Amino acid sequence: MHSSRRGFLKTSAAAGSALAVSPAIAQADSKKLRLASIGVGGSRGRYNRGGGIARDAARYANMVAVCDVDELHCQEFNKAFGGKLNTYTDYREMLKEEKPDVVTIGTPDHWHVPIAIAALESGADVYCEKPLTLTIDEGKQIRKVVEETGRVFQVGTQQRSTKDKFLTAVAMVHSGRLGKKVNAYVAIGGAPSGGPFKYTETPDDLDWNMWVGPAPDADYCEERRRMFRWYFEYSGGKMTDWGAHHIDIAQWALAPGETGPVKVAGEGSFPEVVPSDFNWKAFLDGDAKLPNGYNTATKFHIDLTYENGSVMNVNHHYKREGDNVDFGNGILFEGEKGRIFVNRGKLEGAPVNALTDADRAELDEKIVELCKGKKPGSHMGNFFACIEDRSKPISDVWSHHRTMTSCHLCNIALMLGRELRWDPKQEKFIDDEQANALMSRKSREV
Repeated sequence: MHSSRRGFLKTSAAAGSALAVSPAIAQADSKKLRLASIGVGGSRGRYNRGGGIARDAARYANMVAVCDVDELHCQEFNKAFGGKLNTYTDYREMLKEEKPDVVTIGTPDHWHVPIAIAALESGADVYCEKPLTLTIDEGKQIRKVVEETGRVFQVGTQQRSTKDKFLTAVAMVHSGRLGKKVNAYVAIGGAPSGGPFKYTETPDDLDWNMWVGPAPDADYCEERRRMFRWYFEYSGGKMTDWGAHHIDIAQWALAPGETGPVKVAGEGSFPEVVPSDFNWKAFLDGDAKLPNGYNTATKFHIDLTYENGSVMNVNHHYKREGDNVDFGNGILFEGEKGRIFVNRGKLEGAPVNALTDADRAELDEKIVELCKGKKPGSHMGNFFACIEDRSKPISDVWSHHRTMTSCHLCNIALMLGRELRWDPKQEKFIDDEQANALMSRKSREV
C-alpha cells in the first residue's frame, strides 16, 4: 500500500469519526474476536457484495479493519462504524499489522483463493464468498492449507442453511422418498453477450493493477470491473455464479460424501468475440488475447454422470416438451416415486404435499445430520458457532471444492467441445492431457 493512500485513508477515517454507528452493526465491547473484512464493494455501482457479508459478520465479532482496492469503498464502509476502523488497500499489509482472528472475503472471484490462503496462514478463521475457486487446482491448494492450518473455513453458499427449501429437498432425496435412483435437472440462467467494449482511464481512487491481481494484465474497462463474472479471466460465468449454489445442492443430494461425477458431456455457445477452435489454455495463461468483451458461455445443456448412475443435467434454461416442465432457475429432482422442484422461492411437488407430521419430524432429524449436528438457520451464525467449537461448518472447503470441480468440469467440456471422463478419486481427467492442462493456469505476480 502506498504511503499516500494510507495518509488519505487515515484522514478520511478521522473526518468520519463523528458519524453515528448504525445500531444494526454497532460493536459491543464484550466481543473478543477481532474481525477484518477484505473487499466490501460500494454503493457506487455495487461492484461486489462483500459489504453485506462483512456487516453480517460484524454482528458476531468486533470489526477492527477494512481493506479494499477502491479507497471510496473503504470510506463508505468505514462510515457505518463511525470512522473508527483501520483502512487498507493491500490485504497483505492488513493481515500483517492487524493479525485478525476472523476475516471475511468479498472480492471478485479471481482473488478468493490467494487472499483466503494468506488469511488462513496468518492464523485467521475465514468466511469467503462463493464461488471459491477459479480452477480445479486452486481447490486442491486451499483444501491443503485448511487441513494444514486447522482453521475454520466457511463458503458463502447460503442455500445450505435454508431449512424449509433446500435442506428439506436434500433430506427428501437422501431418505428415499423419490426413489432409489434420482436425477436432477438444474437451470441457472444464461450469461449475456457484449462487446468489444472501450478501454477508459482508471478512476483516481482505484488501484487497478491490484484489482487485476493474479489475472492476465488488462487495461481498465468499466465492464471488466462491474461485470467481471462474464470474463473467464476473473470468474466462470453462470456456471460458477449460480452453479456454485444449485449444482452444489443437486450434487449434495445425488452424491453424498466427497465424490464427484465420472463423466461430463454436453453442448453450449459462447459470445461472438470467441472464435471457434479457440486456444483456451493460452488465453487463460495470459499468452493469447480476445477482443474486450464478455467471453463466458451464454447457453448450455450438460450432463454430469455419477458412479451411482444418477445424472445431473445442467442448463441455462430447462424445458421438457409435453410434460409441463419449464423453468429458468431452480432444481427438479426426479425419481421413480415422484419429483419435487426447489428454488429460492418454493419447494413443491406431490411428495412434498404428502408429507405427514411424522415425516417432517423425521426429515428434521436428517436436516440436523446434514448440518453436522447443528440447527439450520443463519449461515454466518453457523460459521461463528463452528469457530467456537472448532468444528466443520455447513459449507466447508471439502464439499465446496467438489462442487466447484463439477462447475469447472462443465466449463472445460464446453471449451473443448467433447465428452470428458473424470476420476473423482485421483481428481484428474482420464487419458486427456489437453483437459488436464485446463485444471490450472498461470498467475501474474503483483
